[in-house]
This record gives sequence, structure tokens and C-alpha cells, in this order.
Amino acid sequence: MSSVSVRRVLRHGVRAGAVGVLVVAGLGSGIAFADDEPQQTDQLWIQAPYEQAVTVAPQDGAARYRSLELGLYHDNGNFAVTGGRLTVDVSGLAGVAEVAWPDNCTPDEAGTVAVCDTGDVPTRYSAQVSLKVRAVADAALGAQGTIGYSAQATGGPDGTLVSPEGFTTSVTVGSGPDLGFGAPKNLTGVAPGTELTVPSSVTNTGNETAHGFSVRLWATYGLDVVTRYPQCAYTGPDDSGSAPPATSATCSFDTDIAPGATVELPEPLRLAVTDRALSERFDYEVEPGDGATDLDGSDNYRAWNIAADNTADFAARGTVVGGAAGDTVTATVGFADLGPAWVANVGSGDPVAVVHFYLPEGTTATSVPRACRNAWTSGDDPAVGHYACTLPIWTRPGRDVAFPFGLRIDRVVPGATGRVVVRPYYGTSLPFDPDTDNNTAEVVLNPAV
Repeated sequence: MSSVSVRRVLRHGVRAGAVGVLVVAGLGSGIAFADDEPQQTDQLWIQAPYEQAVTVAPQDGAARYRSLELGLYHDNGNFAVTGGRLTVDVSGLAGVAEVAWPDNCTPDEAGTVAVCDTGDVPTRYSAQVSLKVRAVADAALGAQGTIGYSAQATGGPDGTLVSPEGFTTSVTVGSGPDLGFGAPKNLTGVAPGTELTVPSSVTNTGNETAHGFSVRLWATYGLDVVTRYPQCAYTGPDDSGSAPPATSATCSFDTDIAPGATVELPEPLRLAVTDRALSERFDYEVEPGDGATDLDGSDNYRAWNIAADNTADFAARGTVVGGAAGDTVTATVGFADLGPAWVANVGSGDPVAVVHFYLPEGTTATSVPRACRNAWTSGDDPAVGHYACTLPIWTRPGRDVAFPFGLRIDRVVPGATGRVVVRPYYGTSLPFDPDTDNNTAEVVLNPAV
């Protein structure tokens, strides 16, 4: 098993494709509903790069140290996980590279294995251990070594979490430019209307000059890219398709960046947080120009998470229908995003919500929309059908989604009433929704006079 790392979507040019794959996987794996919750589980993970490059040592001196960022995270936010301990084994670097241990790591007498204290373990990765790694003086260009990891922490369903085996980083001695952005600090509670400046300085930590560089940008629908460089080609956002709308740009700059130098973009890169913003993300990536290969791609790509102080009112749609015994009638239920924010599960690809339809008494569904499935469970009333309809992975203010059901009236029950309920795909609440009263609507069959 190799280490878990952030998907570098921009680098591989598969932004829409990756989301599409996630959607298919999510729909094919079943849906977890509030009335059929599985037993709680949790898992501890190690975040470490698959590969790490170090620059070859010059003939007249020592190589420069390069940073290797490590951390722990876990899956289930319902559990508090503390006392993270990351064990780092660098014995596989012999003859290739050496490390300088940070203060929160305690190495053994040989200096090759250390236990690092990471403290509380979050559910979203953040760097907790920063090693310094450099090539040894006699390491040849292309020499390779390995760093191994294991970890455990206190918490989870059984009291202790242990990481899976096999997390490693391959360290290679190389030469070339190495461009990167600093890691931005994620923001919460940002008011719509705020303008932000992206931390976008480009630094070359390699040992060769980068002759020009390119930058790719990607901003979710709730962000406007205010700064428009003449060196960039911009597209989007397009909110008419199935993929989450976004603004993207590809840019090319001719500035040289010498080893150890930092340059700024021609002017500060600014974003505007719009009235429709909620959970936003700005992705950006840099690559050296002139056909050069970046020495280490781990810091080329950054994702900046920006949580706006905003709400999105999800509403259920019901209807009133009538008919005689034996008739088949159309009952259209649905969903509406009343805004003001849009909502998207860009990272997971999960539906933004699920519309549950509990049929009126005395009816049977004879036709079911494609996005819906039979969701009856042992906890339901056996006389009432139950269907669940998945929404797309994103929705915008003003969007209405209709699910027409064909209902056969097996027996007439005056005023028989079904329910339409909007629920999250996972969990029990929609934390951004300010009005839960309209999350439920009725489908009334043959209303009593």
C-alpha cells in the first residue's frame, strides 16, 4: 500500500472527469440514510507524499535541506481522536539522504527511527511533522531510498486507532527547478462580498533556474476571479451542465526564477466571495516553463478552502392528486434550492441531498424516476411504500428538481397523505439550511371535501 495523498486534479487535467467518477462510485455503493444508520466506524490515516526529491550535493559543499511535511487524520468526526503518534523510520535512506528531526520527534540512539507527537488528530489533513531531508555528500544523481511510517492514536469506536501498514515515501536524488506555492490557511466565516488576496508567491527550491513558468487556476461557483492577467486564458463559469460550474484559467509567464528566489505574479491575485458562496475552493498550480520537469511536484498544487457565512434553504415539494380505485395517477414530488447560496460536494462527489417519498396509504408505485430507488426498511410502516431520490452533486439558487411517480390507487382512502422529506446524503441534518420546516411536504390523494 502506498501513502494517501491529495488528488492533484489540475495537474492531470481531469477536473470534470474525476467528479464524474466519484458520482458513479457514490451511486453504485448504496446510500446511508438516517433511518438505517450503519454502525459507527473510524480509521486513522497517514498523510505523506508518495515521492520526495532532494537535490544532489554540489562538489564543493553540502546539499540544501528540503521540507517533508507529514500528518495524521481520521475519517469520522463523531469521534474525538487524540494523542497521535507517528513513527518514522529513515533507515532505508542509508547512503542516499539524511534527516534533521523536528522538536516533536524523539529519535532512537541510532537516529534512524523516531516517534513524533502529533497531538489531536483532525478529520482534515494538516501538516503536524516537518522533517528536513537532504542528500548526503556522496549520493549519486538518481540514487533512491525509502522512509517508512506507522501510527496510532487514542479514540475511535474501540478506544485505539492504528494506521494500515505500508505507508512509505520514496526519496530520490535529483537536479532541476522546483517551483511551489506556500500552503494557504483555510478560512471560515467569510462574509459574502468580501474580497480576498490569494497567497500566490512562487518560490524555486530547486538547484536550477526555471526559465518562465505556467499557472493554472480553478475557482468554484461562489468565487469570482477579480484579477484578470493578460497572460491568462479564462473560461466559465457555466451553470447549465451537469458538472459543478467553475472559473478556470491557464496562464504563461516569462519571468525566470533562480534557485532560492521568490517571485510575485504581475499583480495580487484577488477573489471576490459572492452572494451565492457557501463552501468554496480555489485550486491553483504552478509548473516550470521551457519544457523543464519540476523536481518535486508535492508543493506545486494548492487547494484553498473558503467557508462563507451564508445559508441555503432546501425545500421539499409536494402535490395534490385524485382518482378512483384502479386508476394510475401522476404524483410529482420534488426539491427546490431557495438560496441564497449554491451547494456542491466538489470533493466527495456525493449528492447534495436525498428526497424521500413516503407514498399515500392505499397506493403502489408503478413507475419510478431513474434517480429514485426503493428505500423501504424494516423501520417503515409496512403499508406505506418508501422511495429515495438522489439529487445531483451541486445545486444553485432557483433550481427545482421534479420526480414524477406513477401511483396506482389500489383502494380509495379519502385524504390519504404521503410525505416528501429532504435529507442529507449522510448524517441527519443540513447545517447550512436555516428553515427546516419546509424540508417536509405532503402528497395528498383525494383530499376530503
